[in-house]
Amino acid sequence: MAKNSTPGRYGILAAGCLCWRVVDDELQVLVIHRPRYDDWSWPKGKQDDGETLPETAVRELREETGLRITLGVHLADTVYKVRGHDKLVRYWAAEVSPLVKPAPEDDEVDRMEWVTPSRARKMLTNKDDVAPLEELVRRHSRGELATRPVIVIRHAKAKPRSSWQRAEGDRPLAATGKRQALAVTRLLAAWQPRRVVTSPWLRCMSTVVPYAKKYNVKVKERPQLTEDTHKRHPKRAANVTEQLFETERPVVLCTHRPVLPTVLKVLARHMPPELAENLPATDPYLSPGQMIVLHMPRTGQRSQAVAFELISPFDD
Repeated sequence: MAKNSTPGRYGILAAGCLCWRVVDDELQVLVIHRPRYDDWSWPKGKQDDGETLPETAVRELREETGLRITLGVHLADTVYKVRGHDKLVRYWAAEVSPLVKPAPEDDEVDRMEWVTPSRARKMLTNKDDVAPLEELVRRHSRGELATRPVIVIRHAKAKPRSSWQRAEGDRPLAATGKRQALAVTRLLAAWQPRRVVTSPWLRCMSTVVPYAKKYNVKVKERPQLTEDTHKRHPKRAANVTEQLFETERPVVLCTHRPVLPTVLKVLARHMPPELAENLPATDPYLSPGQMIVLHMPRTGQRSQAVAFELISPFDD
């Protein structure tokens, strides 16, 4: 499990991916050679201004390998010194179809090889890069690499209740919330949910509909997720949340702070106790625009989550 708030105490932040595939029942990983450094490593790079680390990982992987992926489970963070500064690199797993061929978009990488984990250990120039590989191998052995995301978002920051005189369901996003909604759109693309379930109140719709429109994703409005209906019938919100686990597709749910305790209780039922105890347990549970990314197994008999992440798309 990784609670992935941006780690502010590091001077340099970067992110990358360990691309993996299974060919003839053999796990393979993608290692790259960078001529500038004459090293073998994982696709990775420094965070750009205005990016979250998941966005960095997806962008850097595309630039260095040409691969367009969705993020899997968080694997490990590595920390080392660069010119006197602590540098943190956060790694995620990224599944790649055996039919897809990498093709770099720039000249940072001149060679790429699919190799076994044992071969990768020998090739890696920086031995700190072994830690995410070991975690990848461990999760593969436990059937925890092939996952799909179930994402829960608290809507972005809305205008204050005290300054709004009309219907509560029509209360719009504040200026900060509008920026958060744009950031949510970019961030959700790292997991590419194919279904959006949301409260029909304006502040929730404004948070997730921009993503749905950009990526042609179906939106399901569920009045059970509004504050008013939840206050009268909390079980209805629980039932809507439970339906997230009845599909094989990546999915995102957007709701309100007062509804989150009910939603989190449902999530906990789909997690092992040692994982569930790390869910947010006190009000406000999530800050505006913040999300939980729950990684559910996509195949096999296992029905409980294997990991979750707590991610903030924007901090004003």
